[in-house]
Amino acid sequence: MPAVNRKQETSRRSTDPHVRRILTKLRQAFPEVTCELHHESAFQLLAATILSAQCTDVRVNQVTPELFQNFPDAPALARASQQQVERIIRPLGFFRAKATNLRLMAHQLCERHEGEVPDSLEQLIQLAGVGRKTANVVLGTWFGIPSGVVVDTHVKRISRLTGLASSNTPEKIEQELMTKIPQQEWINLSHRLIRLGRSVCIARRPRCNECPLLKICPQVGLKRS
Repeated sequence: MPAVNRKQETSRRSTDPHVRRILTKLRQAFPEVTCELHHESAFQLLAATILSAQCTDVRVNQVTPELFQNFPDAPALARASQQQVERIIRPLGFFRAKATNLRLMAHQLCERHEGEVPDSLEQLIQLAGVGRKTANVVLGTWFGIPSGVVVDTHVKRISRLTGLASSNTPEKIEQELMTKIPQQEWINLSHRLIRLGRSVCIARRPRCNECPLLKICPQVGLKRS
């Protein structure tokens, strides 16, 4: 992603009335937000985020207590066997591939970063099982660095529904959001849209009458069952 003149861009991005109204309504509805994956360190957040691919945070939070009790940091996980990790995370989808990625990621942290999670997007995405979305989660939630916008299924759907984005892929939607949303809003925007998607703007049964964005949402492509 090319470098951006943040002072100029923040001023320009803030001029869109529709975007400003959405951000204001979301702040009012969800003033305090954070990542719902349970963790006590950057390493634990990174591991939990890798596990959350194609899986709910609730299910991940059910297996990580045992995982982190046995393997609380990168050196401990690097010493684990494939079978040990698979047994713990078996309830999750794609558990074999995820176990492989977790162990390789731990080895890479030990070999390249002295067992610590780097605070660099470029270094994070070089780790096994880590793409831009996972890196953005870790950087934003743990380090407080707005490296981008986390685009999960909720953010993708609601961004299109509200007219914040029109693209079809998470990568392009993130680029759209980064050009429209002030950088200081990137981290919490994702958390708030995820909260909205889980509690009100539910894909199969949206409760539009309860939505804080009801009066300003164009409901692009909304289909009600």
